[in-house]
Amino acid sequence: LNLPQFVQLMETFVGEDISLPTVKRLIAFIKEEYKQTEEEKIEQLEKVHRISRLAQRKLLLEALFEKWDNNASGFLDLEEVDAVLSTFKEGMEKEALRKAKKHLCCCYPQLSRVGKLSPKAFQTFLELVASEFPGNEDEAIDNLVEFLTASVEQSHMKCLQSLTRRKWLYNIQQAAETSGASMEPVYKAVFKALSQDAEAHGDNKKISAYIALLEENQLSPERGQILLHYVACTADDAPYVLNQILYRDMKGVSFAAVEEGKPIHVPRVQLHGSIHFWNYDRPVEERKGSLLVLPLHDARWRAFGILGLDTLRDQCEKTIFLTHEVSFYQGVSHAFSKAYHHICTLENVLQLTVTALDWLYPRAPSIHTVFTYLVEPGKDKTWDYALRKMITTDNTGQKEIHSSPVLLLRKENLLRDYLFKCTDSSQVIYTSVCGEYHIAVPLRDLSGQALGIFDISIGRHQKLPLHEHKDLQKMLKMAQAACSEILKMSLEETEPTYVLEAEHMANLRHAGILFHRFMLQDLRECV
Repeated sequence: LNLPQFVQLMETFVGEDISLPTVKRLIAFIKEEYKQTEEEKIEQLEKVHRISRLAQRKLLLEALFEKWDNNASGFLDLEEVDAVLSTFKEGMEKEALRKAKKHLCCCYPQLSRVGKLSPKAFQTFLELVASEFPGNEDEAIDNLVEFLTASVEQSHMKCLQSLTRRKWLYNIQQAAETSGASMEPVYKAVFKALSQDAEAHGDNKKISAYIALLEENQLSPERGQILLHYVACTADDAPYVLNQILYRDMKGVSFAAVEEGKPIHVPRVQLHGSIHFWNYDRPVEERKGSLLVLPLHDARWRAFGILGLDTLRDQCEKTIFLTHEVSFYQGVSHAFSKAYHHICTLENVLQLTVTALDWLYPRAPSIHTVFTYLVEPGKDKTWDYALRKMITTDNTGQKEIHSSPVLLLRKENLLRDYLFKCTDSSQVIYTSVCGEYHIAVPLRDLSGQALGIFDISIGRHQKLPLHEHKDLQKMLKMAQAACSEILKMSLEETEPTYVLEAEHMANLRHAGILFHRFMLQDLRECV
């Protein structure tokens, strides 16, 4: 038990109306009776030391990754890292390196195809290499980090540039985590990062930027199975680009970037001959500049769209994108991908909630209201997290999905403190507020922390009828199982597993099907 969980356990044990002297006697009793053997103390100290050591290692390897990734692209080239490591100890550890690389490709199947190391894969690689060395693994990691750090030189200006760029990339991720499952703040953060970098590190270029996502072509299937739908762009380009559709039979290099899986840079669009210009108002003689199209990849390196930039609005002659700019824009596309899939995950969790509540309400009419909250990190140091109310469901099963979700802060909502206790402890809280009884239930992430909260109001009844309580427990169990499956789908080292036939169909592997899949599996086990 951590501290919040222990406190919650004690509060649940003593109840709400217990006297202070009784609480003091309970504390004295626990202090007197709770004993730890010497073996338990040693085991606990070793566990704390191990957790601390792993946390320090993670920070050390993240810092090393950032030092190597000086243009903030979000990835390192596997062959480049491998080539440097092959000179470690004057090449004496090449066999250990070969075994580690083979094991790494088993953990991350896409590596053999794309050869790019994410921060997580980079850490795994170095840990695998160290595990092949004789002796202490921590010492081996330290030696590898020291060697790899010495192999990279970075000027002070380059270091400052890298730090600035990472701050902009962080803003994209923060926009996703604090947006209430909305993409608009993410789009704004992406275009802000691109324009700020063009101004600060790109000779003050004037750029246009746009994001297009791959979709199934149901409009004109004879023009290709998939299309690119332009879902966001810089403000000046919105009248010409936003919501446009690019088909395979149209001019352009975007589909080539998707298929090749790497950026395509057209230094002078006027000389290319196969560029699609959305702004027909721009005279032909002014259609000059550079174009860069970067594919957007998910965690398993599957393309799902493109990020495009051009300098057609810039009248200067020298508007070619340089190598360090292209690397950073790859970092932006990677940050956008993480943010986009984070929002998709939240949308799936909310869909799961809707499906679960639809199943529950006919079976538990004694439930008055259910409020669904998402846990969001704090935007500044004054509060560590907030709860965003996303869905309200009344006793008829009618749902209100809040388009402008209400944000709850602990200091401003003392009567809802039970929600924050539920989040802190990741445990179920049962309490009464102003005569109404509430059951607060966490929806946990893969680490066991609360990512969402069900606030279930049962009115003035102290408890639900037994059959309704059992159905509520079943719903919560299946919802948690489906939620965990949704979160596993977003991991780069995890391949999705399908059980029901409907899950094989494109875009139908959503939370509703997952919820019913787990219900079906539970029923089979009972039978």
